[in-house]
Amino acid sequence: MSQGDSGIDLETSMGYLVKEVSSALRAAMEEVLRPLGMNITHYSCLELLAQRPGLSNSDLARGTFVTRQSMNVLLQTLERDGEVVRDAVPTSGKALPTELTPRGRERLAAATAAVRGVELRMLADIDDPDRQTVFLALRRMARALREPRRATDASPER
Repeated sequence: MSQGDSGIDLETSMGYLVKEVSSALRAAMEEVLRPLGMNITHYSCLELLAQRPGLSNSDLARGTFVTRQSMNVLLQTLERDGEVVRDAVPTSGKALPTELTPRGRERLAAATAAVRGVELRMLADIDDPDRQTVFLALRRMARALREPRRATDASPER
């Protein structure tokens, strides 16, 4: 790329690299979850419910990065398949708390083992100190992007 180009150099772009890793991770996870009859959203929903029983449809949608409507469809399927149960009557407001069933916990255990294998493969060539550094850097990046933009961030320097 020449000095006058205003484009992003993909070879040195942190955002592009993060997207590349995200895409590769997603593909690897889908590959190991597919034989289990799951996708990433299904797995993420079960994992969230195992760690935080009683989450609402809205909480689960936010935690799995899908719309409330998509989560509602998934929850209906999981309920029909006996992986989750939801109260028939909201405990407060309109939210129906959701919990895993024993079948849901069994399915989650198999999926967790598969996903853990993907993560171990992803991190295999990174030693513990570097893992910690990468983890903290990614946390900071996510936090910085969630914070409101500062006036100095509004336009790039020329």
